[in-house]
Amino acid sequence: MATRTRALPAGRARRRSAVTSTPVKLTPNHPAVLLGVSTGALLVVGLVMILSASSVQSFASYGSSFLFFNKQLLWSLIGLVGFVAFARLDYHRLRGVGYVLSALVVLGLMAVLIPGVGTEVGGSSRWVSAGPLSFQPSELAKLALILLAADVFSRKDEGKLDALGHTLVPMLPALGILTVLIMLQPDLGTTSLLAVIGFGMMFVAGAPMKYLTPMAAGAAGLALVAALAAPYRMARLLAFRNPWADPLNTGYQTIQSLIAMGSGNWFGVGLGASRQKWSYVPNAHTDFIFAILGEEMGFLGTLAVVGLFAFIAYLGVRIAKQAPDRFGMLLAAGVTIWISVQALVNMGAVTGTLPITGVPLPLVSFGGTSLVVSLAGMGVLSNVARQGKAPRGKAASRA
Repeated sequence: MATRTRALPAGRARRRSAVTSTPVKLTPNHPAVLLGVSTGALLVVGLVMILSASSVQSFASYGSSFLFFNKQLLWSLIGLVGFVAFARLDYHRLRGVGYVLSALVVLGLMAVLIPGVGTEVGGSSRWVSAGPLSFQPSELAKLALILLAADVFSRKDEGKLDALGHTLVPMLPALGILTVLIMLQPDLGTTSLLAVIGFGMMFVAGAPMKYLTPMAAGAAGLALVAALAAPYRMARLLAFRNPWADPLNTGYQTIQSLIAMGSGNWFGVGLGASRQKWSYVPNAHTDFIFAILGEEMGFLGTLAVVGLFAFIAYLGVRIAKQAPDRFGMLLAAGVTIWISVQALVNMGAVTGTLPITGVPLPLVSFGGTSLVVSLAGMGVLSNVARQGKAPRGKAASRA
């Protein structure tokens, strides 16, 4: 007896086929495998450089050269568990998670501003401490914003974004709340990065330039006002233009970083042999770890790290293009924008081509929250890659 079937609307059919899609067989040249290898390589480089860059400060402050390394190793293991978990979790199950995660991030960002709850370091209150562990909600805000934006824009056809309301709501209010709370810490670097992620995702989603251009210009103007409003941020901006004008104060960190990079020449002075890590380069194992890497591993070492980030950016674009649906495409694009732009901003500050913002180098700099959240984001990107469509040429050759 013939069975009767009921036709589904085209939109529901596409969504159902996407959810029930199964990961393809992984080969050595599959984007998910290449992404995992590149991520692992940066993770190993980070651990090695943290051990070298932090050894002097760690021994002087705590009597052990391995304190920061041991902490980062623990966070690396936790982050790898998160990477594997998200790489295996069907990314379609993350629909709606962005709303809940964003609400939790807002609560966390409010908590760090409460005296006695938030931990203040260097004049900025960014951490919530629980015993020996600390958590930085602003790092989680990056992933939360990507999940939220991907869900919102995947539910809207690209044509709907021609209407200003569909472009702005609820994306701009969510971005505004997050950036205002992070600026209260204060943290202009993370605020600017979050704005780039938000506007980048609106661009990828198909928002018209007639809306994005004035909004981006307005955001850039607000960032400039914020930079000039605080004396220390204005000093950083002026030092970026000419660090040699005040070499012992505002330009000190940039100059010492450039000395470290220049001392490395082609092949570096050797692992562990850095001279600048002996209290010359501030934040040697965190924001300025790339300077110590350049000194010890030379131009070829820095080129290899830049190449790894460029390769991850290429893979991210490729994964987004081959994503099985709009939600996956937006997730892949968001994570790619996040990791690529953050790496570019950090390396630009270290080399003196961008102002110092205090943004860590993803997967490399010391910092538990940043590392775990970054690995979770890379896991999400890996899962999109595993479910991605094969390139047309390969599909045709197999057929």
